[in-house]
Amino acid sequence: MAILYFLMGLLFAYLAYTSVQDTIWNATTILLAAVAALGFGVGYRYLRMHLKKE
Repeated sequence: MAILYFLMGLLFAYLAYTSVQDTIWNATTILLAAVAALGFGVGYRYLRMHLKKE
């Protein structure tokens, strides 16, 4: 499950990178980067929970 969230984080980070036009301070780029950060955060929490369980 953690790998899925890390992959989603990578996907949204890539989409944020490709959505940059003149500056990174537009709503689309910031929203995509925020979703990517949440994906990485959830993936990290799942990975930490899995390692703590074992």
